Amino acid sequence: MSEYHGNIFLGFGACMSKGLIPDEVYFTYLCPPVESNEDGSAKYAQLGTRKIEAALYDYGFKPEEVIVAHPDHLEKAIGPETRVVGLTEHDPLGYGPPTSTFTQILGGEAYNVHKFKEIVNHPLIQQHRPKIILGGGGAWQLLDEKLRKAYGIDCVVVGEGEKVAGPLFEMAVKGEALPPVVRGDVASVEEIPLISGPTICGVVEVARGCGRGCDFCVPDMLRYRIFPLEYILKEVEVNVKAGRKPILHAEDVLRYGAKHLEVNEEAVIQLFSRVRQHPGVGGVGISHFCLSSAASAPGVIEKVAEILRLGEADGQLWLSGQTGIETGSPELAKKHMRGKAKPFKAEEWPEVVVKAFEVLSDNNWVPCATLLIGLPGSTEKDSELTLKLVERLRDYKSIIVPMFTVYNDTTRGYFTYDQMTRVDGELFLACWEHDARWANMLTEEYLRTIDPDLAGGVKSVVSYTVSAINNLIRRCRDEYDCNIVKMVQDLKPKGGEEPPLPQIDLWI
Repeated sequence: MSEYHGNIFLGFGACMSKGLIPDEVYFTYLCPPVESNEDGSAKYAQLGTRKIEAALYDYGFKPEEVIVAHPDHLEKAIGPETRVVGLTEHDPLGYGPPTSTFTQILGGEAYNVHKFKEIVNHPLIQQHRPKIILGGGGAWQLLDEKLRKAYGIDCVVVGEGEKVAGPLFEMAVKGEALPPVVRGDVASVEEIPLISGPTICGVVEVARGCGRGCDFCVPDMLRYRIFPLEYILKEVEVNVKAGRKPILHAEDVLRYGAKHLEVNEEAVIQLFSRVRQHPGVGGVGISHFCLSSAASAPGVIEKVAEILRLGEADGQLWLSGQTGIETGSPELAKKHMRGKAKPFKAEEWPEVVVKAFEVLSDNNWVPCATLLIGLPGSTEKDSELTLKLVERLRDYKSIIVPMFTVYNDTTRGYFTYDQMTRVDGELFLACWEHDARWANMLTEEYLRTIDPDLAGGVKSVVSYTVSAINNLIRRCRDEYDCNIVKMVQDLKPKGGEEPPLPQIDLWI
């Protein structure tokens, strides 16, 4: 539970290997815990946790029976009367694309895995043995019975939780046996309750689902639902009262109000206008958007920039959101993510990406893009085409995060670093060179918005990290001809299973 100094995308830092930097530095300058209340509750919590909290109230639980507990203060929340603990987990075992990529290359255990184990092994949980119900985007990682038993998980909820949370928590309170795995039903907008407490970074859901049908995503994303504007503004108000500027969340915020895959320009503009004009809102952020939406509706990008006064002295410096490039190969786009390119053809995907980056750059939008290495059926030619695309994006202010392909189920497996070809290695390095080029500038600009007493520390962490990355890139190019597999193997200690962590000395 961290707000990452107000920059939600620093949350990628939770995927990094524990031990790269001292814990004291990490939890001060990258991932400080959220504030807590006197009773041990968290002042701000993940949106998913807040939705489950609201669902329990809707079901009939009383506020005095439920607490959104701060992980660092469980002694105030867990005791002999505690019957059930719910966990919202995004990547509990580190199988997710960013985490598995970082730890395979750098070794060690990721912070998000470490914190998950810290909770389930907490002395009070071990002492009082409450039922544990686990949900969230990473719940699929604990479908295996052996893993559930190993971590003491009584019930795993895969999918949406609003309709099943109440009955499951009631069963736990009554001491009844819980089903080991529950598939959460897709909830209608009317069945999704309003949050009653503020969220981390002020995240507010404006739509749920996607419908583009990329085959590396999860089936639950197929049904697309849009929340009414008045519903959204009520959740904005909850966060504004807590001093949080809203971050609008959807898989593609630019599709707000759309019936199909085309952008509804009027609805998107009204969304940003109404939220920005809401009393107490000083700025608006977004979580995700699709490049095809940006490329197909440049007028919307420009209008949102005007509404938020991006780049102006009395406005926001820039607007950043996560988006997916995934590949520069038309064939792979056609095979794995045909819907992602719509309303364009999948064969046009590389040009769609470039056009979108141009439009975004012209209007002070900064994409934080992901790229997948190891899509099934990928050839050396596909990797070369993706490398060429990354090179074409060099001059656009952005971050491109290369990740190994992971399927969010237990049957289709995942790509590992030892399967990388030389071209894959060159592509991986090109992405990190791109990021190292822009990281210091983006950090300098971002630091203008946070506490000056913290800014120096954050800057030092980023600067040292960028320096370490550049050193690794140079070494891999000069000594290993971009062969990342060989370099990682050489860095492993003799007889060891993991490559050593490249320690970064920080003097702050």
